[in-house]
Amino acid sequence: MNKKKVAFICVHNSCRSQIAEALGKHLASDVFESYSAGTEVRPQINWDAVRIMKELYGIDMVANGQYSKLINDIPKADIAISMGCNVKCPYIGREFDANWGLEDPSGKEDADFIYTIKEIEKRILSLKEELLNK
Repeated sequence: MNKKKVAFICVHNSCRSQIAEALGKHLASDVFESYSAGTEVRPQINWDAVRIMKELYGIDMVANGQYSKLINDIPKADIAISMGCNVKCPYIGREFDANWGLEDPSGKEDADFIYTIKEIEKRILSLKEELLNK
């Protein structure tokens, strides 16, 4: 099976897209390759996301080598998913295949992070199922 490359995109590649990359690798690496990127970068990924992902899944995004990167830093994607932009989604050189429309939990309570993480988990599993059935 030739695995699709899925890119999870948000502006800063520091929180939601990083969570999606980590969960994609954790839950669906047998079906697709997961990458994340942004149109801008941050000096580090969101520490609340790192902490909560470690607590919920035992995934250490930093130890696993995840960092904020630009779209040009990842392989060309077969599927590009916008995590949801509160203003305007970045242009990445092509149309997005999907927009998950998720609110950024940065600066909010842990419950907001957990809600977003669980939503991403559901969508990763749904995408996995969709690709398996193609």
